[in-house]
Amino acid sequence: MTSGGDAAGMNPAIKSAVDHARQLGMNPYVVYDGLEGLIDGKIKEATRELTSDMIYRGGTLLRSSRSKRFFDYEFRKQAYEHLKARDINKLIIMGGDGSFRALNDFFNDFEVPFAGIPATIDNDIAGTDYCLGVDTAQNVILDCIDSVRDTARSHHRAFVIETMGRDCGYLAMTTALCSAADICIVPEIPYDLESIYKRLQPAINEEGSCIIAVVAEGTRVAQYLTRWLTERAGMDTRLTVLGHVQRGGSPSARDRLMGTRFATRAVEALHKGDINQIMVYHDGQFDDSRMAINLAQTCVENGGTVVNEATVTGILHNEAGKVAGVKFVDNTTVAGQQYSVNPDIINLCRELSC
Repeated sequence: MTSGGDAAGMNPAIKSAVDHARQLGMNPYVVYDGLEGLIDGKIKEATRELTSDMIYRGGTLLRSSRSKRFFDYEFRKQAYEHLKARDINKLIIMGGDGSFRALNDFFNDFEVPFAGIPATIDNDIAGTDYCLGVDTAQNVILDCIDSVRDTARSHHRAFVIETMGRDCGYLAMTTALCSAADICIVPEIPYDLESIYKRLQPAINEEGSCIIAVVAEGTRVAQYLTRWLTERAGMDTRLTVLGHVQRGGSPSARDRLMGTRFATRAVEALHKGDINQIMVYHDGQFDDSRMAINLAQTCVENGGTVVNEATVTGILHNEAGKVAGVKFVDNTTVAGQQYSVNPDIINLCRELSC
């Protein structure tokens, strides 16, 4: 099943999970509408015809939802009865930490094991360097920025491009670097507008030039920066909020491959009896880890530093610059833990923030 926000790469992962489960002698099913569909019994046997046309489609053909009802025990019990009636005894869920936490509660109630696949364009799930949908979203954003640059140069304008990402600036940072943006404002890096103004003075005065600023939605400063560029820099400045277009589009080659690899590992983990595992991709390697809700239980191996919850004003990371070698304890899920951003990306973007 898919849960929470949709992400490109979910459909390739669904197809791969179904195909691999069948190869291992399992009888795969799919759940429509996420946790809401689990409650309402929207469960169908996963036939070959159902998954044959999935791999190139964006979003999730199983549809998704965010369910308040699933927090109620009686509705979870109703969901369990639907699974029991079909003799379904294992689940794979694609989504974020809220989805994993929901199935962990479900396991505590009814002992139905699950495997989780990280899927969000925000790329803000602790313990993994990559989540499904990120690469496709990056390419959508880059296409938009490249198109905006054409009109910006034509009119000697500044454009502020707001990306999604919730409180994580990963999308904004990576696309700012890849598009040669002039400004990048993200929650993880302090910024200095006066310093930016001095650095951009040549571009402001040069005929035929333009300024491109990429801003993460978590900073909540896109409108302010638009006014500041108009008033302080004296440039005609427009704000472009990309919004949900970033979630759409046919999945890129990388998201298709990552979805396939995540799903295969999830099926194999359940087949071997490794229950309640979240598939992660870290330092170029796939792994599966039991995730911990309690922040005090999770520490960085280098010095045992406790990792705190991410905030809009910035993230904390160890001396290596990321949450490396995190120890996961208990059979619970990621919730409120610190996500990590590659320190090289952060350091490169500092030059665009001052």
